[in-house]
Amino acid sequence: MTSPPSPAAAPPVAIDIRQVQKTYPNGTVALQPVDLSVREGEFVTLLGPSGCGKSTLLKMIAGLLEPSSGSLKLWGEGVNQLERSGHRLSFVFQAPTLMPWANVQTNVRLPLDLAGVPRAEADARVADALALVGLSKFAKVLPRSLSGGMQMRVSIARGLVVEPTLLLMDEPFGALDEITRHKLDADLLELWQKKNLTVVFVTHSIHESVFLSSRVVMMAARPGRIVEEFRIDEPYPRRPEFMVSTDFSHHAKNLQDSLHRASRDTQETNEEVSQ
Repeated sequence: MTSPPSPAAAPPVAIDIRQVQKTYPNGTVALQPVDLSVREGEFVTLLGPSGCGKSTLLKMIAGLLEPSSGSLKLWGEGVNQLERSGHRLSFVFQAPTLMPWANVQTNVRLPLDLAGVPRAEADARVADALALVGLSKFAKVLPRSLSGGMQMRVSIARGLVVEPTLLLMDEPFGALDEITRHKLDADLLELWQKKNLTVVFVTHSIHESVFLSSRVVMMAARPGRIVEEFRIDEPYPRRPEFMVSTDFSHHAKNLQDSLHRASRDTQETNEEVSQ
């Protein structure tokens, strides 16, 4: 008798956060102790009102901020020892932060130059990264000649050129018009699947959260904390028509209701502090 196939093993944990807390020297509690696990290959979005600690948590994952307490591991290693696990991370900021005097190729090559990668190898990797974001024809162009959306593509290419397995993105499309934003969201999902990335994405947009995410983590402010999590159990690839579907509206309403609760909790906390 043939045995039934065993269930597929769950992907390994990429990010393991246990009781991580952040208090600044002036006594401000930016983030009360939080627990969060992200599995390899997930697309997790951090959503919540301003001041809820989304960017603080993201920067601690990246090693740009030190937790005040708690444990934060990436593939079982400390943030600063990540490469011992054979993994790398990249951080894409809210603004492209490009060098205005340098062309696109040089801007994208910057992290490889800083790492001492030989020029021939670096230029080949830059060419691959620019091809992934559709900017191969703009390698010699200065940033001022590019639209805002194209500049953000350059920033994403600079993040991809180090061949990361973990991509951290802090509201990268927040300043763009809606049409450009939707296009880059779709491009990002394609890159996520093509490169088998693990992504943690910060946004204020409910619609962006539903379209992109396999899971949404809702946060509330003062102090920053995780209050709810939602799985967006919809198949990929997600096409534009998904955004006008009943399923999309259902997920968006759940997030809207949760965001309302998180914002109300923040307001009540502020009122208690002022009394």
